[in-house]
Amino acid sequence: MSTPLSDSAEPDLKGNALRLLAGDIRRLRKARGLTLAGLSAQLGRSVGWLSQVERGISLPSLADLKALANHFRVPVSFFLSPDEKDEGEAQVVVRAHRRRRLAAGQMGVMEELLSPDLGGRFKIIRCEFASGTAQAQPRKRTTEEAGYVVSGSFELEIAGRWYQLEEGDSFRVREETYCWRNRADAPAVIIWVVSPPVY
Repeated sequence: MSTPLSDSAEPDLKGNALRLLAGDIRRLRKARGLTLAGLSAQLGRSVGWLSQVERGISLPSLADLKALANHFRVPVSFFLSPDEKDEGEAQVVVRAHRRRRLAAGQMGVMEELLSPDLGGRFKIIRCEFASGTAQAQPRKRTTEEAGYVVSGSFELEIAGRWYQLEEGDSFRVREETYCWRNRADAPAVIIWVVSPPVY
């Protein structure tokens, strides 16, 4: 994992890492349905600057990365992946020690991106739900989602019906309202697939 940077530090990104960063920003923007003009206005930056960043021509400052991370609700570390020696592999394979964390939005939930990036037709994430955590408000997205319980016990409500899921069970949600809870004494680990890869 990358080392933390102080506010005065600048990211040291070159070559493959800069291209990966540019692609990540572009994919996050598109996943949110934002235009270059829309995102640049929200960030208070010019369209030309954002276009250059997304093409890997300009390197955003740490302050810019923090602003992007806050806007997309991902940790700054998401953008600071270590430089890949093999860019071709980085587009296909995610090594266990190179997984990028996503901001889950609530305490007790940890999400790691298992897909190489947020592009394509779906994303795969590894979710870990601590004991006693729950999604307070039902969620409904225009997506098709599926999950596999790797370990632990997990309760999922889909369209008003609760399901008790145990290790080895799987599920699917198709544009339906859902919420979840983990009332077990141990964390629950779920492999979650979302199509399209909204974030």
